[in-house]
Amino acid sequence: MLLAHDLGTTGDKASLHLDDGTLVASHTVPYDTRYGPGGRVEQDPHAWWEALCLATRRLLDESGTPAEAVAAVSFSGQMMGAVLLDADHRPVRPALIWADTRSGRQAAEVVARVGEEVAYRILGHRLNPTYTLTKAMWVREHEPETFARVRHVCAAKDYLAWRLTGRLVTDPSDASAMNAFDQHTRTWSEPVLDAAGLDAALFPEILASTEVAGTVTGPAARDSGLASGTAVVVGGGDGPMAAVGAGVTRPEDGPYVCLGTSSWISMTSTAPLYDPRMATMTFDHVRRGHFVPTATMQAGGGSLDWLSDLLAPGRDSGRFDRLVTASQEAPAASDGLYFLPYVLGERSPYWNPDARGTFVGLSRHHGPAALTRAVLEGVGFNLLTCIDAFRASGVDVGSVDAVGGGAESDVWLQVLADQWGCVVRRRSVAGEGNSLGAAVTAGVGIGSIDDFSRSRELSEVTAQFEPDAERHARYAEQHAWFCRAYEALVPWFNGVRRALESGS
Repeated sequence: MLLAHDLGTTGDKASLHLDDGTLVASHTVPYDTRYGPGGRVEQDPHAWWEALCLATRRLLDESGTPAEAVAAVSFSGQMMGAVLLDADHRPVRPALIWADTRSGRQAAEVVARVGEEVAYRILGHRLNPTYTLTKAMWVREHEPETFARVRHVCAAKDYLAWRLTGRLVTDPSDASAMNAFDQHTRTWSEPVLDAAGLDAALFPEILASTEVAGTVTGPAARDSGLASGTAVVVGGGDGPMAAVGAGVTRPEDGPYVCLGTSSWISMTSTAPLYDPRMATMTFDHVRRGHFVPTATMQAGGGSLDWLSDLLAPGRDSGRFDRLVTASQEAPAASDGLYFLPYVLGERSPYWNPDARGTFVGLSRHHGPAALTRAVLEGVGFNLLTCIDAFRASGVDVGSVDAVGGGAESDVWLQVLADQWGCVVRRRSVAGEGNSLGAAVTAGVGIGSIDDFSRSRELSEVTAQFEPDAERHARYAEQHAWFCRAYEALVPWFNGVRRALESGS
């Protein structure tokens, strides 16, 4: 058996798979996220570990699986955060996760020293406050006593692997999400780290995603319920893992969209893809020698989460379905109502941490259904801007496979098909893509699965949504207004940020 842990923004999903990757059962344990002013978004690494232990024990108990039957464990982990550890590998403070955007000034400092385009060619990414590098710089500047204790900087899944094995390592996919990894030399970038004033020794050793990092120690076995000596495969970041789960491990597999808390459009390539406007970025794939050109927005499904928290508070899982179903016939853009989904600032396509979520065109008659429809359309419009960037780079986006929690909605997938003018296909692993990716990676690591292409056989297309030509034509016009709304508000977004910084 293979055990996968999908360490996401809202919780840890543990899933049990046969040795060939076939899903058997899963169990999710949630944890809290602390949001604050100025772009603060933090989580407690200890909560991740507690969730891993609880999810593992419950999954094994509920499935009747003895711990000794688990041959290997691996991870899909949220990317781009900063987990800061002391010399004994204890967290010195809460982790600044991917959504934290407080380090804008630090990012600007590194840009000034390295050059934006030079850094983009080295890293495959813009220098930006959503990445690990400048989050560490922010802590150094604002919490010097805390930073003086820091001896290690790592990603979320790396910390859990250390808790299991006592060995701190990372993989190329997560390394490429730290704004410190040279995709050409395959090492930590000296020019970028020198500009940031950070020592490369702070960052972990880099192993292949499929390499066995170690085995479960005795103390970790007692906490987690796993058997001592169980192999722990390094694993990878959730973006590349979602690609594996979606069966996108070769260029010919085409693009996919993940509709999770953050949302992205992505594909597999054999070389980094450099966009002249730097709207997109490229991660390393968990498949050696491959890459994952990606355009990621900060709050895709997260925008719907936010609206649901306002309109239907609580943990009722049916609240999303009720809101989305009610929005099916509600007009939004067609009634002049638009939503800019920048409640956490934005990465692709604008790379503007000052952007904020905005309803434009609100009228007194707009109720919950119209607001929900505007959110669904706003996420789709933003992803369309990302798709247009890929199309301008020569990427064929004739059909898109969909995974992630949002992919379970027929209403949303039809909206996306109409907006994008392409076929959108739901895969049977809509809510399990990251977990499946981690399980396949574990199987490849211990040899029970021959190749990553096996993942394509582990899911199937369960629904297909064709674009309607008339609706697509209307959405094309509305997309232009959506883009104009953002452009018109940029001076306001930036001005408000300056005013807040000056205290006015």
